[in-house]
Amino acid sequence: MTLTGALENIRVLEIGTLLAGPLTGRFLADFGAEVIKIEPPDREDPMRRWGQQVDGDGLLWPIQSRNKKCVTLNLREAAGQQVFLDLVRHADVVLENFRPGTLEKWGLSYDALAEVNPRVILLRTSGFGQTGPYSERAGFGSVGEAMGGIRYVTGYPDRPPTRVGISIGDSLAALFSTIGCLTALEERHRSGRGQVVDTAIYEAVFALMEGLVPEYDLTGYIRERTGNVLPGVAPANIYATKDGKYIVMGANADTVFRRLAAAMNRPELAEDERFSTHGARGANMEVLDQIIEEWTREHESEHVLSTLEQYGVPAGKIYSAKDILEDPHYLARDMILSMQHEKFGAFKLPGIVPKLSRTPGEVKWLGPTIMGSHNDEIYGQLLGYSETFLEELKREGIV
Repeated sequence: MTLTGALENIRVLEIGTLLAGPLTGRFLADFGAEVIKIEPPDREDPMRRWGQQVDGDGLLWPIQSRNKKCVTLNLREAAGQQVFLDLVRHADVVLENFRPGTLEKWGLSYDALAEVNPRVILLRTSGFGQTGPYSERAGFGSVGEAMGGIRYVTGYPDRPPTRVGISIGDSLAALFSTIGCLTALEERHRSGRGQVVDTAIYEAVFALMEGLVPEYDLTGYIRERTGNVLPGVAPANIYATKDGKYIVMGANADTVFRRLAAAMNRPELAEDERFSTHGARGANMEVLDQIIEEWTREHESEHVLSTLEQYGVPAGKIYSAKDILEDPHYLARDMILSMQHEKFGAFKLPGIVPKLSRTPGEVKWLGPTIMGSHNDEIYGQLLGYSETFLEELKREGIV
């Protein structure tokens, strides 16, 4: 379990659960950071059982905890808090995603951490951030997605708001927390001091909502649910093919639409006043989409895609998991990794994003299946605790 990579000299203490915090840890571990995941000795991270299971073990856990070391520690007890402070002396980053005030209740505020290690960076991810009137509210990713604006615009106009098929709010928060971590680490080179990185899930969602605010503030326009299209942008829809598949294409730029018209053997469409400009195509979206789908329904999906590729029209099939695993480009880009898992055997999982030319990320091992797998290494070797002291901590339920 030798760590190498761009972040190989960075040690991270992860005390978050479920998605946002642990996903941040995964991103850092992918590029070589030593991430030490801490679980209470009497309560495993629920992610170990989440989602589809094999023999009671969740299939997301090996992905979220890959490259991490796992220890147990009871942070609710004074003895456990002291052990944690001992760990902080050797850490660069502490990441957590508890409700604000939890660390302070345990005597582990940022001031307490900085007192033993002024260089430590505290990554804090929560539903509403560490300040403000909502800060103490419980805030899951779903609530952040709703209040961040994305759920209001997701779905069809004649139906209630819906969700994206993944936990997008938690994932966006993890990405912003990772950015904040790397930014704080860079600043530390100049100041020699750590700081707090405060990520709110609703803000991570809101940050990607494009022109939502000025559109309303200056024009009174409120974006509504529009299904698979964007108002005024055409053609940019999904289209059914003869074999019952769906493809998505983006041909709304003038030059690209001319290429699409040629691919369909309908070059006259590019000169039709209903479709000759971006504005005209947007105004006549329904008619244009109907014409395009009449063409796609005449052909198998692979024929449509190969034709569009030949003419330089951006398009792709809407992939299921099966399609992803069979796609040669995914394989060529190392986006489908195959590793041996101690319980599942051959285990396929997503690769690493982004690709670095000199110091690429790497998945070296999958998450430990046993809680506290690295207790002896971290407490015995890193902190130098004696076997006698460790046994005492175990008897007291601290580790």
